[in-house]
Amino acid sequence: MLLLGCLVAGAIFLLSPPPAMPPPPPANRAGTPQLGGEPILPLPLEVTWNEEKARLGERLFHDRRLSATQTTACASCHLANKGRADGLAHSIRHDGAPTPVNTPTLFNVTYNFKLFWNGRTDTLGQQLEQDQSTGIKWEILPARLSADPDYAKSFARLYPQTGISVSTLRDALIHYERSLVTPNARFDRYLRGDSHALSAPELRGYQLFKSYGCVACHQGVNVGGNLFQKFGIMGDYYADHGITPSKADFGRYALTRREEDKFVFRVPSLRNVALTAPYLHDGSAPDLDDVVSDMAQYQLGRPLPEADKADIIAFLKTLTGEYRRQPLAPRPPAGGTPVGSPLLRSSPSAASGGVPLAGTTP
Repeated sequence: MLLLGCLVAGAIFLLSPPPAMPPPPPANRAGTPQLGGEPILPLPLEVTWNEEKARLGERLFHDRRLSATQTTACASCHLANKGRADGLAHSIRHDGAPTPVNTPTLFNVTYNFKLFWNGRTDTLGQQLEQDQSTGIKWEILPARLSADPDYAKSFARLYPQTGISVSTLRDALIHYERSLVTPNARFDRYLRGDSHALSAPELRGYQLFKSYGCVACHQGVNVGGNLFQKFGIMGDYYADHGITPSKADFGRYALTRREEDKFVFRVPSLRNVALTAPYLHDGSAPDLDDVVSDMAQYQLGRPLPEADKADIIAFLKTLTGEYRRQPLAPRPPAGGTPVGSPLLRSSPSAASGGVPLAGTTP
């Protein structure tokens, strides 16, 4: 049903003339923006988590002892300066072999409805269990990390009933991954009523993004990540690029063996997309110019005038947010000022527990 809905929505957009450029959403008397039915929603400015568990998870995330060969950390494929991806078409596993698909960003992963390109897991806990890039056997980690007195002390304090165990190791990592949120992008500020947040070309790009039908699949709070879609609706991308499809290229079909699931993938989030090249599940699109052209041809079935493509790319760059209150990348000034600074709240101690996070141990 999700796939059908996406296709129908795309068809409606394609048949509709480009709408006139609207003003930014007005704010009500209390200062809360009226979104006016926009298909994209701003990320929340306030996010709550257990800071101590997230900090412990961050240390684990960067620890190479969590791989079979003790040479690769989670952070090896999710770099802070690469939008929590790694800039490679295929990441390098602990054993030196390439991963079968491009590494997705972990920023805002908490807002994705499924994980992995083929959507084979529902939770971050399942994702940690099934990820094979580090080659780790989780059952050996408690003994390995218990020899570290700092870990032993931290886990005893934060998880007094169990200390270091497979479940508490995963729980700490999940808390950290759920803290990887990037609010306050310039486009979010536009949605919240800042009339100066975007330039004229960026606003035109957003209108074109809607009128061409891109929002049929890229919408919601994460600008994607909330449905499945076939790659190559309007053409055979693989044949045109001389690619013989691998098992990974078949997407969900490898899981379901249903013909209708061939080449179907989870639609990626476009937040911070300017930082996460190369693109597509196989990393075959090196930059935004290429991937926007590919999407127009193979998903929408129409070419894009260069001026329209330039404006759409300008809009996409406004989706770059802030992490820990700092911009992820330099952003050109558009004459506006932030509407509210993000308050990424965390609980002061493990005793307070924070807001319960799905798939984690309180």
